[in-house]
Amino acid sequence: MAFFREVGEDIRNMVEKDPAARNGFEVLICYPGIWALIFHRPAHWLYKHNMMLLARIISQLARWLTGIEIHPGAKIGRRCFIDHGMAVIIGETAEVGDDVTIYQGVTLGGTGKDTGKRHPTIGNRVVVSSGAKVLGPFKVGDDVKIGAGSVVLKEVPPNCTVVGIPGTIVKRNGKSTTQDLNQVDLPDPIAVEIECLRKRVMELEKILQTTHKIEAGCIDCAGASNLEEKLMEVIREKNQKEGKQDEDI
Repeated sequence: MAFFREVGEDIRNMVEKDPAARNGFEVLICYPGIWALIFHRPAHWLYKHNMMLLARIISQLARWLTGIEIHPGAKIGRRCFIDHGMAVIIGETAEVGDDVTIYQGVTLGGTGKDTGKRHPTIGNRVVVSSGAKVLGPFKVGDDVKIGAGSVVLKEVPPNCTVVGIPGTIVKRNGKSTTQDLNQVDLPDPIAVEIECLRKRVMELEKILQTTHKIEAGCIDCAGASNLEEKLMEVIREKNQKEGKQDEDI
């Protein structure tokens, strides 16, 4: 039967991706992620056949047993790996592609009381790291990595890395994240911005110090005008470079 074939496929996928998993029997007995998927399949079938109450009862039972809440209306692709899984929430209209990895504390949710499609669509081979929130009816492209604790509120193109609050794309057209489960070695856009501000403050302090020296007569007046012109030229060149960098980003 297709049900048992898909369950076996999920178990083999978890053994392959999780170094702590020693064998398939251990995964079946001890991993809440596999049981959340097992419960979701009949619940989703009942949901599609308009047996909503029974579907919700099954999903709530799975939530009570595993700590993972998957609405029976959600569409889950093949070989989904929910690692640890506690406090994972997947909303009613969410769609999850094939070979997706979801860590604990992840929310695939909506942003309000809108009707219809209100949850995200996750592409294939996406890694959603611990505590990440993906909120809204948009698409996250294939081979995307979402960093731990990120809050993603808008569409993400394929082959990107997203980190921060709100989520910022820090890498485009990168390599496939199919087997890349590293959640730590990701760029920090906030740290980059702070470093840029620190450098700008240092430059402004140097300009102020030079200006004070000119006013105090420490620098001869004959060379003062040329010095100010050079300083202004340096500032203009730097602003132009930063403008080009912003456009590239």
